[in-house]
Amino acid sequence: MIEIDNVVFDYPGLRALDGVSCTLPAGRVTALVGPNGAGKTTLMRCIAGLERPLAGRIRVDGIDVALAPRKVHARLGFLYDFYGHYEDLTVAQALRYRVAAQGVPKAERADKVALAIHRLGLGQRAGQPAATLSRGWRQKAAIALAIVHDPQVVMLDEPASGLDPEARGDLSALILDLNRAGKTLLVSSHILAELADYSSHVLVLRDGHAAPLRPVLDDEAAPGGETLVEVRLASPLADWAAVLSALPAPPRLIAAEPTRATLAAPPDAAGRAALLAGLIGQGLAVSAFAPARADLAAAYQAALRPTPSPATPPATDSGEARP
Repeated sequence: MIEIDNVVFDYPGLRALDGVSCTLPAGRVTALVGPNGAGKTTLMRCIAGLERPLAGRIRVDGIDVALAPRKVHARLGFLYDFYGHYEDLTVAQALRYRVAAQGVPKAERADKVALAIHRLGLGQRAGQPAATLSRGWRQKAAIALAIVHDPQVVMLDEPASGLDPEARGDLSALILDLNRAGKTLLVSSHILAELADYSSHVLVLRDGHAAPLRPVLDDEAAPGGETLVEVRLASPLADWAAVLSALPAPPRLIAAEPTRATLAAPPDAAGRAALLAGLIGQGLAVSAFAPARADLAAAYQAALRPTPSPATPPATDSGEARP
């Protein structure tokens, strides 16, 4: 868990973070998005203890970053936006140096290095100095260095930078693998489609301010204990409401198009299975039935819209504003 409490950070002549507060849930992947200059990298550097805020407090897994930065570093892996390599060291040498510097017990170091090399597909590059690597391979090596000590919290700032489409797919798989292992991840990127593949929550920054943290998986936010599911059809349906009303336990219809709909389904697996069976029993050609995911791009754009100012209350006959 990462707890951020009213954090303020200034550069000369610029307030980069202005009272940012949020709690990033443990064991989840939070997408950090916002326009250029919104404060994303600054926030990550503050979380990592590389910058000290003017005000506020940050805790990583309950550890105050300002009071015990070394303890935080042992639990944290951080891929910077511009990662500096030891150019003369081979990939394997740099990884061995990193695990030693992080205090990993000697008996565990070789296995952790081998796992990082395997996870990033660096086997054929392990013996090459960083100076000889292409941009994409340098990025893979940097990601390996960020996770080689098996940190509980991982922050990745623009991790897909310099990666080709195949490598980006591998990166998404790696992030999901780390998340399944119980890691807490904060990932900053401008590629919203890829963030949507693995993110459970989204935090939007703009001009140093944070919009409320919101889930990407709609089922986490469904009211009344319901689960939002998306149903896709192989052939169009003219009237979803008529079909749903014929079911023994009609679900709420949240949104509908001819070939897909979002439904508020029962929270239990048996209830959802019964709903699916009922839809098929009504003759629908169901091609997909799964938890609905919010549109990350839509969430991002919504968070960027300015909040409308409260309307000025009408004046009374005396000229004073009504309460």
